[in-house]
Amino acid sequence: MPVHATLDYVEFPARDLDATKRFFAAAFDWTFDDYGPDYIAFANQGLDGGFYRADLQARSEAGSALLVFYSTRLEDTLAKVEAAGGTILKPVFEFPGGRRFHFAEPSGNEFAVWSDPVA
Repeated sequence: MPVHATLDYVEFPARDLDATKRFFAAAFDWTFDDYGPDYIAFANQGLDGGFYRADLQARSEAGSALLVFYSTRLEDTLAKVEAAGGTILKPVFEFPGGRRFHFAEPSGNEFAVWSDPVA
């Protein structure tokens, strides 16, 4: 149920909706609802959202917001991202709150994955 004055939905462009759908299904076990040939939606992933057909990309170097996944097993998630066809943009690095890496999914949108610091 949506909550007043909170983030509820996010949308991304995607050149190839089928490749994007396959990637997120393989790497993160997402499922999608198709809304015609130009839109797919996902739910129950911490934030609901969708991808619309467009020749654009959400990249942090261009000023786009960066959405960040959490993983308890960062290296396993990195392997799944690569196996699903993701491109690693920044390999695992440490930051004050833990460790993370950045990747692009097949349509070129940038995401990151973070994990707690190594004890």
